[in-house]
Amino acid sequence: MMSTSYLQSITKQFEYYKSLGDTVINQLSIDELKKEFVEDSNSISIIVKHMAGNMLSRWTNFLTEDGEKEWRHRDSEFEDNFQTKNELQEYWNKGWTCLFDAVKPLTEDDLERIIYIRNQGHTITEAINRQLAHYAYHTGQLVFLGKLLKGNDWVSLSIPKGKSKTYNQEKFSKEKGRRHFTDDL
Repeated sequence: MMSTSYLQSITKQFEYYKSLGDTVINQLSIDELKKEFVEDSNSISIIVKHMAGNMLSRWTNFLTEDGEKEWRHRDSEFEDNFQTKNELQEYWNKGWTCLFDAVKPLTEDDLERIIYIRNQGHTITEAINRQLAHYAYHTGQLVFLGKLLKGNDWVSLSIPKGKSKTYNQEKFSKEKGRRHFTDDL
């Protein structure tokens, strides 16, 4: 069924973007995570804080409360106050746990229910798509900044330059079958 496939797919997509972020964070020191390249830009640390703050607001009681919580102070998400890498990782994981605790119990019957973000009605499908795009956007920023910070020491998170042919040979050596692209990661 399409709805079941959708719910499984978006869960895997969210897991994929979390894993990309985890891998970026794991490659960097706290000083690298906090580095801003130009004045008033966002460091990885700030982007992580914003993403987790957004997740906590959007996904806490998301079926019954507006996704923009009164207790959220979005502007403070752009103030870097993490003291340690562990503190940053704990907050990152707290946001993702909130998201997965909200998404994983959903059923196909839930997908057309209306929820609100800043008083704007969204079907659950629309809200999920909105957040998936938002987190993919910021995860791309994390990856780009991480690569800039590590330079030649960066461990690639995708097909490394010059390795497409080898990657494709490995993929095409397998029998055709229905699977999610993240199943092999």
